[in-house]
Amino acid sequence: MERDTLTVIAEESSKEGNAATAEAWEQAGQPPEQRVAFYLAVVQKHLKQLEVAAETALAGVPVVISGMASSTIGMAELPYKLLPFAVDGSDLLTKAIGPTADFPHPVLLISGVRGEDDVMRGEEVQLVGCGFENTAEEQLFLHPGTHAKHVTVQNGQARALKTYMTGELFALLSTKSILAASVEEGGTLAEGRHQQWFAQGVLEGQQANLLHNAFLVRTNDLFQKNSKPENYFYLSGLLIGSECHELLSHRPARIVLAGEPALVDLYGAALRVLGIAHKCPVTTKTAQEITLNGQLAVLKQHLAALPTA
Repeated sequence: MERDTLTVIAEESSKEGNAATAEAWEQAGQPPEQRVAFYLAVVQKHLKQLEVAAETALAGVPVVISGMASSTIGMAELPYKLLPFAVDGSDLLTKAIGPTADFPHPVLLISGVRGEDDVMRGEEVQLVGCGFENTAEEQLFLHPGTHAKHVTVQNGQARALKTYMTGELFALLSTKSILAASVEEGGTLAEGRHQQWFAQGVLEGQQANLLHNAFLVRTNDLFQKNSKPENYFYLSGLLIGSECHELLSHRPARIVLAGEPALVDLYGAALRVLGIAHKCPVTTKTAQEITLNGQLAVLKQHLAALPTA
């Protein structure tokens, strides 16, 4: 990407994420001192593809890496930054890795963040990319996903963190539990009665026990109250509504809802159903936008520390 304009020149993706690379590293049986080079060799393969797509040589271009690459199964384990941290990314913990003949790029590896009983890796960079205002009002970074993050921002600092296993529980219930036969993925929230059933799930998630309500997904299907795709959105509403329940009693001044578009749509709908969106502004951003903005902001803060060839 171009640093000045944030224009994406070319992009490359694959299934070779951190978990897959960690498994390949274990199977390779190489000495520990080769670990960073092993991981960067995977990155280099895709950088070569980017060079072809961009029609330009990329040697010397800085590479910013955030997320699980700094974890125990990553290329180099870094300690967590303790909360709070500055939302401009200036005090996040990083590791600078100099270019080599095999990997001719300076690398900035960014660590995660922890509180007393919670952690995140990757989302802290995305929070930086949101451009939060430095104000005494309490703001919320809401990042939906497998492990949804709620981060409280105040006076230019991220101060508190909560993780919700919403996405993982939905995946388990909809594919591995007795409910799997009663739901079917398909269609969008705007189609048919999907929005109606999603809203019903959100509201019922406020009024009764989630463990009981989840079983209603089974009886809805058994008694033919709704279709399997409608049940899919009902279950989604139950879980997202349960996650957002605390926002009714502890409402921030502003919410930045950022992530993959499909999830942002669902969470935005839930915040409207609960009346939260009508009482505090909700700004939506895409995961790509905040990741690129955040990585660039952290790079600028730590650029002087990057070794060159």
